[in-house]
Amino acid sequence: SNLNINDVLGNYSLTLIDALDTLAVMGNSSEFQKAVKLVIDTVSFDKDSTVQVFEATIRVLGSLLSAHIIITDAKQPFGDMTIKDYDNELLHMAHDLAVRLLPAFENTKTGIPYPRVNLKKGVPPDSNNETCTAGAGSLLVEFGILSRLLGDSTFEWVARRAVKALWSLRSNNTGLLGNVVNIQTGHWVGKQSGLGAGSDSFYEYLLKSYILFGEKEDLEMFIDAYQNIQNHLRRGREACNEGEGDPPLYVNVNMFTGQLMNTWIDSLQAFFPGLQVLIGDVEDAICLHAFYYAIWKRYGALPERYNWQLQAPDVPFYPLRPELVESTYLLYQATKNPFYLHVGMDILQSLEKYTKAKCGYATLHHVVEKTKEDRMESFFLSETCKYLYLLFDEDNPVHKSGNKYMFTTEGHVVSVDERFRNSLWQDILPGEEDSPEKVKPNELKAANFSSNCNRVPDERRYLLPLKSNYMRQIDRMVGLI
Repeated sequence: SNLNINDVLGNYSLTLIDALDTLAVMGNSSEFQKAVKLVIDTVSFDKDSTVQVFEATIRVLGSLLSAHIIITDAKQPFGDMTIKDYDNELLHMAHDLAVRLLPAFENTKTGIPYPRVNLKKGVPPDSNNETCTAGAGSLLVEFGILSRLLGDSTFEWVARRAVKALWSLRSNNTGLLGNVVNIQTGHWVGKQSGLGAGSDSFYEYLLKSYILFGEKEDLEMFIDAYQNIQNHLRRGREACNEGEGDPPLYVNVNMFTGQLMNTWIDSLQAFFPGLQVLIGDVEDAICLHAFYYAIWKRYGALPERYNWQLQAPDVPFYPLRPELVESTYLLYQATKNPFYLHVGMDILQSLEKYTKAKCGYATLHHVVEKTKEDRMESFFLSETCKYLYLLFDEDNPVHKSGNKYMFTTEGHVVSVDERFRNSLWQDILPGEEDSPEKVKPNELKAANFSSNCNRVPDERRYLLPLKSNYMRQIDRMVGLI
């Protein structure tokens, strides 16, 4: 009866699977090995369960692949995470799940997948023809890794086709995408363009696909999208840390006109400062992060939707989401400013104070009243806890092993690896005859913007990242003072 829960849970030990690589990152090899064996011995996807393609991909497929990569890593940076007599079972399970998700990509006139699929029977006959941009366009990292590990282009091909189909539907006028589309007609049902629910990870995966696979086209799409976001969604003063005017904020607009559609933002948008760090736009990230942190300080949690005009929650629950922690962690990695350790400590104390329950941590039903729901989302262990742990663990192998790691949108750790940069096929980009230009790993440095990370001068690393008058301005804006 509760769609929000049912089509995520899927009856396949979701939390156990989603938390696998968290155990590895924490260096807990005995529990990691026990959990992996439990998954191998007890989990099956041959179930009469209808699941969201997006959630099953990022939470289950992504975690199986991450754990498989950790187990088979010759260097074993996290300690001994090998499994005795391991025979690629997690990879086979990931393959089995992905094959069960493939029917979502069939019988759609645009190539954009159906949002839900039954793991046994395929797309339900009464299936909805409408899907959100993030749900359909954020499958490329997991499907691409699977394809490259198996040497089978099918999965990356369908995911890439969906991204290209969505990209082709953007507005000629603004270059923006909406948030809900009809998969048969390509008609935009939801015309809201924003950075939160329904859109968020689409942008994240354009950049992360490029980082992982080195396809220049992904970077070009991301740069184009980022420019349009800056042009049409960003409001407030031009610079974060100087000048007059309101603090920078990203609003929800009509994709065709760029006109403001409402005065709320949602908690998922708090991932965006972290994405800005990845492309080197650290200054802008500092400002947007400060805005979300001010809301957290006011309530001890982030409401699902916050109305910045009314200075009040529009949707008052908080399901233990990780996005603010994720951005805090990435900003600390970029700046090493101790301020972000204080933010992390604040978040940790709020979680302990308001969300801890007898057996785990609970969704807050109402951030003002602090009432709880009997539910702990799997992403709490997979992301929220992992990012908090890594924020304080400076010597973690993620930071020290010499391996380069990327986090999926569900916080799963994937090594940025030569083997993901070599596809064995030529026809991976639907509708294009020539194989795409590849970026060699040593070209990556020149092609991305990481040099901009140095824009935060040394003397500012130990001051507040945002000048105190601007901090106060944001506090006033959310009703803290």
